[in-house]
Amino acid sequence: MNSFLRVSHDPGVVAASFAIALFASYVTLDLARQLRHSTRQVALAWWAAGSLVMGTGVWSMHFLGMQAFALPIPVGFDSRLTLLSWLVAVSASGMALRLASRQRVGRRHLAFGAGVMGLGISAMHYIGMGAMRMAPGIVWNQALVALSVLISLLASATALCLFNAFREAGRAHRHLLQGAAALVMAVAIFGMHYTGMAAAHFATGSVSLSAGELSGPGMTALVLMATLLLLVSTLFTSVLDARLQSTARRLAQSLQESNARLQAANDELQKRALSDALTGLPNRLHFEDRLREALQRHHGAGPQTQLAVLFVDLDGFKPINDSFGHAAGDLILCRAAERLLHEVPSPATVARVGGDEFLVLLEGAGQAEAMGVAQRLLATLAQPFGVSGKPVQIAGSIGIAAYPGHSEGSKLVASADAAMYAAKRAGGGRYKLFEPHMESDAAWQLELQNALRGAIERNELALHYQPKIDVRQSRSSGVEALLRWNHPVHGAIAPAVFIALAERFGLIGKIGNWVIEEACRQMAEWAAQGLRMRVAINLSVHQLREDDLAGRIENALRAHGIDAGQLLCEITETVAMEDTRATQHTFDGLARIGVYLSIDDFGTGYSSLNYLRHLPARQLKIDSSFVSDLEHSQQARSMVGAVVGLAHALGLSVVAEGVETQGQRDILLAAGCDEFQGFFFARPMPASVLMAWLQARHPHDAGNGLAPTGAA
Repeated sequence: MNSFLRVSHDPGVVAASFAIALFASYVTLDLARQLRHSTRQVALAWWAAGSLVMGTGVWSMHFLGMQAFALPIPVGFDSRLTLLSWLVAVSASGMALRLASRQRVGRRHLAFGAGVMGLGISAMHYIGMGAMRMAPGIVWNQALVALSVLISLLASATALCLFNAFREAGRAHRHLLQGAAALVMAVAIFGMHYTGMAAAHFATGSVSLSAGELSGPGMTALVLMATLLLLVSTLFTSVLDARLQSTARRLAQSLQESNARLQAANDELQKRALSDALTGLPNRLHFEDRLREALQRHHGAGPQTQLAVLFVDLDGFKPINDSFGHAAGDLILCRAAERLLHEVPSPATVARVGGDEFLVLLEGAGQAEAMGVAQRLLATLAQPFGVSGKPVQIAGSIGIAAYPGHSEGSKLVASADAAMYAAKRAGGGRYKLFEPHMESDAAWQLELQNALRGAIERNELALHYQPKIDVRQSRSSGVEALLRWNHPVHGAIAPAVFIALAERFGLIGKIGNWVIEEACRQMAEWAAQGLRMRVAINLSVHQLREDDLAGRIENALRAHGIDAGQLLCEITETVAMEDTRATQHTFDGLARIGVYLSIDDFGTGYSSLNYLRHLPARQLKIDSSFVSDLEHSQQARSMVGAVVGLAHALGLSVVAEGVETQGQRDILLAAGCDEFQGFFFARPMPASVLMAWLQARHPHDAGNGLAPTGAA
């Protein structure tokens, strides 16, 4: 019977080897996660580091286990075989990690990887044991050797399964699962190693031919410290990289969300820029884009393709808007838009381009098809609208321009507009096809529109001033600024023509700003001449809806050194009641800076007296239509008397405009009007003529630069 040397193990080194196995398993699992969440180049670096760390960890556990193994003879380890065992461990770990980093791992891949890794670890172990170079050689217990190899294979399979499961784990359970998996791996590797150690027997009288190489407590400490340093530095780097990647992902996600919000905001702005706020239909800008695209498609498809533009205007809308109020008018506009959309064939474009004006673009439709659509649109618009429980009847006037045939592509809208006005002049409630004789009207509209765009720059606009006469003092109490346009070819253009044109084509805002600046400039010039004059200007509904109107007026007054009380802003009753929210907001802003406010054309619109008494206005102007009937209409006289009484009860002064005769003046004086304005006293005149008129009428006051009564 063979006699074998008695062996023992240093429990401290055994414990250290287990701790190394546990720590190495934990770090390796962390690296496995990094492999999955990194880019290809970074993943390659982590694979190399992981192979080194995992192989070194397994090898260190094995080497420390060998150091814990004590024989009653000096023992050492051959450096070349020891290095070879380390290389085998690293190589086997690298192959296993490469397999574990695949996006999808099947059973065959797991079985192959477990075999490679298990056999590699077994080879590392037995090469390491061979590094002892015992003579005679080690006597092996084949059953335990087979068991150790089986344990190695099972440990490798377990490790790969844990890799695969761990990388799918959620963030909440990651650390718990990682710790449990590391413990299982450490126990498996530890069990394999010491089973293999138990399989080795050393005959009595054996010696180690490598005694003195890689042995002793110093070598044990060196391996332990180097391995720990490698594992700690790797884990630190992995954690830091994971946090950096997490931060980068959060920043990328935040940037993506910000881009999404920005895109949504841009889309919304684009939608608002191209849509009518009330009806949701395309606006004029959007319609012109669609028309331009349709014309380009027409040119590409050939002359057989046709298109038509229908200009739709609602007949009788303004009286309804005045009688029932702004909300009712908005309701009718929205329902009219729905009816138009329902009747036009796809892919037609319906746009709202003005207060009660709509444009329809029909692609692939000639004159006959356009006439059929116009008939249906007239029929649907003629159906009653329900407003406040009452049926309200309106109609439509439609102008049709087809291309090719009726007009050039660039003039289609203007031609349809001219045809629509021809339908209105014919009584409304019908459609008209564009005819050559209408071209003069269309060309006139287009010419005026283009000329009006540059009228300010060419100094073609001017303000004329019509005096207001104080009844008690029989002297000027201020003036109203009235806009005039002197066209270089056509001469003076009536305000009713070009102001309506400016409102239809979006030019009124620019012109309104010019009026504010010019009125303030003129007041400053008069002040320099010793005359303090109050000037009234008219505001349009478009200006009322501008949020910064009060601010712009305040800046103009400040820039010219004008006291806010010298400026009076007139707003027609109809405009004031059309958008009560905008009116209240603007009036409050103007009142805050001290600008005087007046309700113009009072009595012609639909007013709520309860609302009127809350407006910070200081003056009412009686419309000239009442004044013109005073001398032969008792009803007109009664109306004027009622308006004067109402205004005075509200603490407002009253101005009567359009006074043209002595009889009208006397009736208004008896009714208690505070101020007069009209041709009976003075026509609108340029600023230079006004000074001469004042000097002629009030030579003492004007010559001494005294302010007219009520102007301060």
